[in-house]
Amino acid sequence: MDTAMNRKRNLIPDIFRKVKRRKFGIVEAFDSLEKKETENYEDVPNDTKAALILLASLFPRKLFDDSLPPIVLKHQLYSIVKDKTTVDRQLNEMKDVGVVRIIQFGFDTDVFGVVFSEDYKSKVLAATAASETAETVQRFLQTVLGTCMDMGFSEKQMLKEFSFRDQEITQLVNAGVLTVRDVGSWWLAIPGAGRFVKYFMKGRKTVLGMIRKSKYNEVLQSELEIRKVTNAVKLGIQYHVHDIVGAELVKCIPTSSGTLLRLNNT
Repeated sequence: MDTAMNRKRNLIPDIFRKVKRRKFGIVEAFDSLEKKETENYEDVPNDTKAALILLASLFPRKLFDDSLPPIVLKHQLYSIVKDKTTVDRQLNEMKDVGVVRIIQFGFDTDVFGVVFSEDYKSKVLAATAASETAETVQRFLQTVLGTCMDMGFSEKQMLKEFSFRDQEITQLVNAGVLTVRDVGSWWLAIPGAGRFVKYFMKGRKTVLGMIRKSKYNEVLQSELEIRKVTNAVKLGIQYHVHDIVGAELVKCIPTSSGTLLRLNNT
């Protein structure tokens, strides 16, 4: 049993142990496994799921009055799990079994959001509970999201396969559950996520500006993470470090003093 538990704990990258313990922190997730002596080794989260839990713990729920599900950007996972093929494969596996939903925000075709399905459903229900669209939204969550794991939906799917009327589709768009992708097609959306996108874009620009103002356009990651930040970095400096590293907007250079982040101008 001890050997099995050692294998479990060895799955946690060193970066996880440096993160302050939080309610949804990955260290707690693995600590809880130790308490279940009958837990099967196969039940240990895969690398991508572990990274997803960690990144979700960095999401500032209070900033949005806990109205949004913790949003992780797909490329942020690459800042922790270096094998992109592994991330893509494991993320698709989680999507296919309904553990997560993938969101296209629309401001960049290469940027995708990842949320846990149960978090998504609970926040959507809470956001629309008192609205006239509540019944339509509930039916959408049960019939569409319960069987279709895609990011988007066609008019044919909505009208014929799921039996929604045009008026009901309009209600879903007005409720923020769907956003127009093109004529006759829609993306799955998160009600109220516009604020997140605004804060994210402004915060990324500010953090990159901080590095640009540093000597040689580079800074130690440990130094950047303890710097005082302006109100523009509402999502938190660590959230944005994972963003710019995963999006390859900076190069990570190992040094004797720690990881050096150098602006990627190529």
